[in-house]
Amino acid sequence: MLSRGAVDTGKERAAMVEHQLRRRGIGNTRVLAAMSEVPREAFVPEALKASAYADSALPLSHGQTISQPLMVAMSVEALELQGHETVLEIGAGSGYQAAVLSRLAKKVYAIEIIPELVDHARGVLDSLGVDNVELLCADGRKGWPEGAPYDGIVVAAAAEEVPPALIEQLREGGRLVVPVGGKWGQSLQTLRKRGDRLETEDLCRCVFVPLVYGS
Repeated sequence: MLSRGAVDTGKERAAMVEHQLRRRGIGNTRVLAAMSEVPREAFVPEALKASAYADSALPLSHGQTISQPLMVAMSVEALELQGHETVLEIGAGSGYQAAVLSRLAKKVYAIEIIPELVDHARGVLDSLGVDNVELLCADGRKGWPEGAPYDGIVVAAAAEEVPPALIEQLREGGRLVVPVGGKWGQSLQTLRKRGDRLETEDLCRCVFVPLVYGS
């Protein structure tokens, strides 16, 4: 039985999946199942746990955010993962999206440039028993050549243009999902690699924090 004032996070998570995701067009059953399983409250700051399933991004330290659940679902759904893939995530932040991806792909490399966020995310993922995510402290613009080529790459921070290294590390036929644009507004785009060209699709307008560059 819940104590007075306690939040039933399982019920809130189910409501998030139904009202924020399914009713807004997220139809991939694997994505919906993954987001039903991952406890978002484990990844948000202690003071914001009661708002873990709010229909919005939430602030983290160092000016970063944990993305709105709908943006996470749209991004990972656009990768069209079947379960056997190797995926690269840029801008791991809290580790929440990496945890969702861990249920959708065989192997996930997740890059975050801020060491304190890496340490915290690694601790949460370890506590949840996630063992197919390799969390790395590095400059996301450069990708992670050691794990390439990737079947899918997802970027959780806005870039004014797509970093060339990410295109190079994408497998032929692979998908790259990235918010492209300036500080106050971007377009969430899916790019598919077809030989020497990219097929681009705009998914929606969005607002992500800027991609943090290394020195």
